[in-house]
Amino acid sequence: MSETQQRPVASNSTYTPRPQATGWVGYVVFAGVMLIMLGGFQAIEGLVAIFRDDYYLVTQRGLLLTMDFTAWGWTHLILGAVAVIAGIGVLLGQTWARVTGIIIAVLSALSNIAFLPAYPIWATIIIALDVLAIYALAVHGREVQY
Repeated sequence: MSETQQRPVASNSTYTPRPQATGWVGYVVFAGVMLIMLGGFQAIEGLVAIFRDDYYLVTQRGLLLTMDFTAWGWTHLILGAVAVIAGIGVLLGQTWARVTGIIIAVLSALSNIAFLPAYPIWATIIIALDVLAIYALAVHGREVQY
């Protein structure tokens, strides 16, 4: 074909151009990395609670929910492992990972609210990072899909 000739376009074409990625892709990648990092933090927090019950100091009133630190440790360890897997999935653009990441971040924030009396600064930092990850995944997560 010469340069002046054009190929005819089929009228039944279902091709739709992909929307252009915005600067929010960086925030979604940030959310995926944060999920991996938060998962690691949760796992460390869980392992400490499992193996060293006396490490965490609790106020006179105790935890929000009365549970043994070993039970809290297993909760944090499981949340951490799932968060790491979801974070890797988010970086790979998987929809299931976005949904799982949001759910895990919500559960992580809730478990850390209950854990505030034992370790207030650490729990507050984790909650803040969970909120950032939830926002990035919920609002702009689709931009990373392949």
